[in-house]
Amino acid sequence: MAATIMILYVSKLNKIIQFPDFDKKIPVKLFPLPLLYVGNHITGLSSTGKLSLPMFTVLRKFTIPLTLLLETIILGKQYPLNTVISVFAIVLGAFVAAGADLAFNLEGYIFVFLNDIFTAANGVYTKQKMDPQELGKYGVLFYNACFMIVPTLILSVSTGDLRQATEFNQWKNALFIIQFLLSCFLGFLLMYSTALCSYYNSALTTAVVGAIKNVSIAYIGMLVGGDYIFSVLNFIGLNICMAGGLRYSFLTLRSQLKPKPVDEENAPPDLQRGA
Repeated sequence: MAATIMILYVSKLNKIIQFPDFDKKIPVKLFPLPLLYVGNHITGLSSTGKLSLPMFTVLRKFTIPLTLLLETIILGKQYPLNTVISVFAIVLGAFVAAGADLAFNLEGYIFVFLNDIFTAANGVYTKQKMDPQELGKYGVLFYNACFMIVPTLILSVSTGDLRQATEFNQWKNALFIIQFLLSCFLGFLLMYSTALCSYYNSALTTAVVGAIKNVSIAYIGMLVGGDYIFSVLNFIGLNICMAGGLRYSFLTLRSQLKPKPVDEENAPPDLQRGA
């Protein structure tokens, strides 16, 4: 959050980017994004430690149908049947894989489903709040970090996480500090690229892109980590999830590559003569 605030504020001062100055209407315009943002992080961290890496990535697929549902309700978007079928193929694969999970952990499942809800709501509301006439993509990132950095700091103090961080014995290690600062910068790039994907596409596309990214994570997690228990149904479910995600990407890309019909009444004169 601190890296996001510093990078965007310095960029604004140097007129590289633009976003609105703070006023009393900003919190109202941004709500409920900050709460969804923190809820997403807390439930994500809580669920990661209680589930195997492949199962975590599979159960995170439920973010996709939740995003589709929220986009329909909140943004009024409609998707073609082929896209909906692809989404439900991902869900079917998740059900098959989860049903055959031999390392079932109820607490981990509850946290990951809460994480799916927070992630879906965060993606849809981010798309809604990034209106260029309002906060814009940079304003959403900047004020979201500003409003939540202090509550998050207080939470880390109350849980003892901040004390553990300050007592870490590598703060005098130059290599560690470089890697730590680099991870903060890359964290900002991750949030920015996610917001940019939602800005130019949709929250649903961003969710599916994240699922496809997890293809490599899921398969590597089967070989590395030692906490994955193999079963045929679980493996089949994983592959159905991946196939559904790739199918969605193909349909989305194909729809974007289709030439849009020309409105002859509003077309330029040279195009009307050519027709």
